[in-house]
Amino acid sequence: MGIHRFFTSLNDLERIIRAPGMFKFEEHNVAAHSWKVSQYAMFFATIEERAGQEVDWKSLYEKTINHDFAEVFIGDIKTPVKYASPELKEMIAKVEEGMMEKFILREIPSEFQAVFFERMKEGKDSTIEGRLLEMADKLDQFYEAFAELKRGNTDKEFIVMYRIALTKLLNLPLDASVNYFRNTMLKDVINEETAIDVKEITRQIIADH
Repeated sequence: MGIHRFFTSLNDLERIIRAPGMFKFEEHNVAAHSWKVSQYAMFFATIEERAGQEVDWKSLYEKTINHDFAEVFIGDIKTPVKYASPELKEMIAKVEEGMMEKFILREIPSEFQAVFFERMKEGKDSTIEGRLLEMADKLDQFYEAFAELKRGNTDKEFIVMYRIALTKLLNLPLDASVNYFRNTMLKDVINEETAIDVKEITRQIIADH
């Protein structure tokens, strides 16, 4: 069916809800998530550039925009499940990679397949662009959990999600970005009025890092 099938599949990403099966005050879909991740990455890439790092902006945008396209095949898997074990995480990644490869070979015109294989491969790697993607992806998870806790959602999985995301963010090897997040953004987080005591949870995690 050619590139038409790829374009129509983008609509499916709008119907895939993140953190399925959990009560949420605010629903988020995968398409919106990808757009937000690109915005976060753009900001922190600016922070890194100002600190003297060289950023490949084309690579950054391709990684961020496409990073969750494979969820059109398997949907969104809850964070606590995905990270239950390294083996499970690796298995999920292999399934996504295999289905993405079959999709490209079946639906993408042959003259564009090499380009799509490059753009759709796992973007979280040791490059600065890959690390910025990882930071942006975790930041959206952080904000999604924060929004639920702020409004009083008592589902414990959101506390787990918040802890996992915040811990990961503070441990990323992006000194300028992590310092800005820790020393500037988290101050605003702590100062917000929330129904669940996000302030104390945040302070505990900061103290451990």
